[in-house]
Amino acid sequence: MSPSALRPPPLPAGPAPDAAQPAALRARLASHIQRRGALAVLVLMVAIASATSDTFPTWSNISSILGNNAFVWLLALGMTFVILTGGIDLSVGSLYALGGVLGAYGAHTGGTWLAIVLPPAVGAVWGSVQGLLVSRAGMAPFIVTLAGLLGARGLLQALTDEGATTYLVPPGSAFRHLGAGTWTPVLIVVALFALGALLLTRTRFGATVTALGGNESAATLMGLPVARTKVLVYVLSATLAATAGALGSARLGSGVTTIGVGYELTAIASVVIGGTLLTGGSGSIGGTASGVLVLAVIHNLIDHYFSQYGSAFTDTVNGAFLAVVVLAQTLLSRTRQTD
Repeated sequence: MSPSALRPPPLPAGPAPDAAQPAALRARLASHIQRRGALAVLVLMVAIASATSDTFPTWSNISSILGNNAFVWLLALGMTFVILTGGIDLSVGSLYALGGVLGAYGAHTGGTWLAIVLPPAVGAVWGSVQGLLVSRAGMAPFIVTLAGLLGARGLLQALTDEGATTYLVPPGSAFRHLGAGTWTPVLIVVALFALGALLLTRTRFGATVTALGGNESAATLMGLPVARTKVLVYVLSATLAATAGALGSARLGSGVTTIGVGYELTAIASVVIGGTLLTGGSGSIGGTASGVLVLAVIHNLIDHYFSQYGSAFTDTVNGAFLAVVVLAQTLLSRTRQTD
């Protein structure tokens, strides 16, 4: 037998390097667009608005964008962690309103310390119950947090005699200063977003959150604390929502019972626009920050150019913009998987 007959058959040749390069390039480009697309859109919108409007780049307008709704953006921060695990939290709008009432009630009856401690404590308990129902009982996050939305709103109505009682924050209370001006709310939000980014990117908890959203079965096989992580993300989301409501009441000077309606949808939209996949496993805090600013600028521009159409036009634009972003995310994800 000849030596050539003893040789193993040649292995099939892999893809040529030249053919693999365009595919890898497309995958990297899709990843960059998904992660930083919101920031690029934000820069473009600000540049166009500044060039076409004399009032947009003024300090009064910028302070209105940054300061008036800064605390609401904390809902998107907590929602980022929940969506990264593949979940959803529909209760944050009601918890925001509940936190506002609890903050005003605490400031009115027990002083600043109670106003600061009571809302996040109630939010943490509320989030723990929701997290346990999702992680231990295996209930769908949509159903659990929808029940949480209704329950928090019902508790709010009970505490205020169905809206007949409005708790006021005393004018001289130190709690009132936490929401005063423009820079105080902005600095609080920036600090919390920075802590959230560190938590997501520099801790084992953050790595587990991302792994859980990417593949829950694989995360379980790796020995990661899947159930505990699910509980913690709902605790974080609810605590931030209630705290944001309390700080909002410090800014408004009272616990308004009618606020918070639809805030959960705004938070979800901000997170998705910022590049976080609704299926979980991919996203960033920086992207969410860009997403909330994109929506804030859109609202500001609509109020400036289309104020005669009211809030209905704002909701229409938000819905259309969100649909375009989700479609783009779907196409980008397919490109990355194919390549």
